Amino acid sequence: MSNRLFQNVVHQMKDIVGRTIGVIDENGIIVACSELNKIGESRQRIREELAFAADYVVYDGYTYRFLAANSKTDCIVFVEGTDSHAEKMSHILAVSFANIKSLYDEKYDKGSFIKNIILDNILPSDIYVKSNELHLVNDENRVVLLIKFQTFPDQAPYEVVQSICAERTRDYVININEQDIVIVRELDPEVETEALEADAKEIKRVIEDEYHASVIIGISSIVENLKDLARAYKEARISLEVGKVFDIEKPVMSYENLGIGRLIYQLPTTLCEIFLSEVFKKGSLESLDRETLMTVQSFFENNLNVSETSRKLFVHRNTLVYRLEKIRKLTGLDLREFDHAVTFKVALMVKKYLSNKPSKF
Repeated sequence: MSNRLFQNVVHQMKDIVGRTIGVIDENGIIVACSELNKIGESRQRIREELAFAADYVVYDGYTYRFLAANSKTDCIVFVEGTDSHAEKMSHILAVSFANIKSLYDEKYDKGSFIKNIILDNILPSDIYVKSNELHLVNDENRVVLLIKFQTFPDQAPYEVVQSICAERTRDYVININEQDIVIVRELDPEVETEALEADAKEIKRVIEDEYHASVIIGISSIVENLKDLARAYKEARISLEVGKVFDIEKPVMSYENLGIGRLIYQLPTTLCEIFLSEVFKKGSLESLDRETLMTVQSFFENNLNVSETSRKLFVHRNTLVYRLEKIRKLTGLDLREFDHAVTFKVALMVKKYLSNKPSKF
C-alpha cells in the first residue's frame, strides 16, 4: 500500500486521537507517523513480540496491534499510551487502516490488470474471467488519456498524476514509463468529447501551475468494452503523434478531432508516395520556395479568399494572384478552385507525413 496514503490518514486522525499514532510496515519500519521525525525508524522487535501475542502488546509506552488479527505478517498500528484508551484507539485504527488497505490493494490489482490489457499482455479470452474475479464491469464506457511529460516536476510524474486523481474513484492511473502516464477513466453514458477535452486541459493546467512541469495529453475515442482498451491506448498515442507530425499546436489532442491527419497517418508510405507522384509533376512541389508555401498556408487559413489573404500578408492583390498563378504553372493546380485546393492541401500533409516518417505500433 502507498505509504503516502497511510501518512495522509494519520495526519487527518492525529488531532482526533490526541496522541502519537503511526504505522509500521511488513519490514518493521515506521512508514507513517504523526511525529514525522519517527518515520524511518526500525521497530522489528515489535513484530517479533506481536507474533506471539494473542491480540496486542504494550511496549515502551506504546500499544501495538496488527491491522488484521489473523495475519502475523501484516502492517502494525501503534498508539501512544499503555492504558485502556490506547488499547481501544489501536483497535479502531487497525480496523480503519485494514479497510483502507483492502480497498487500495483491490484498486491496485485492478490497475495492474488494466495495464496488461492496454499493453496487450493478456489474452482476450482471459479478460472476461479476470474482470469477473476483480468485480470490474466489462461493458462500460471508458476512455484513455495519455499524459506525456515534456519537462519533469520534482516528484515522479506517476505520483503527480496519482495525486491529481486521488479523489476520482473511477480513474485508474497507469505508469507506462518515466515519461508517459495513462489515466483509464470510467464514464457515464452521457459524457461527450468536449467535456473530456475540458477536463484534460484542467489536468494540464494543474500540472503546469502547481508542479511546474510541461505536458501534452492525447485522448482516445470512447470504448464500450474492457478488451477495447488496447485500441483506445493506441488511439491516444496516435493523437499525440499526429499532432507532432502535422504541427497541430494543441496541448490536448482528441482522436475523434484529428480530421484528415488521422487518415493520412494510417496510410502505407508506398501509397502516399504514389499519390504525390500522380498529383505533381516531377519536382514541381520541391520547386516551391518558402515564401510561396507561406502564401499558400495563409490562403488556406483565410478560406481561399484572395482579398482577405492579401490584406493579412500585407501584399497587393495582384501580387497574390501572381503567386497563385505561379503555383498553377508549376503544379497544374489552381488553388482558387476548391477541388484543386483540397488536393494541394492533402498533398502538403502527405509530404510532411513522409518527411517525418513516424514510428508505427
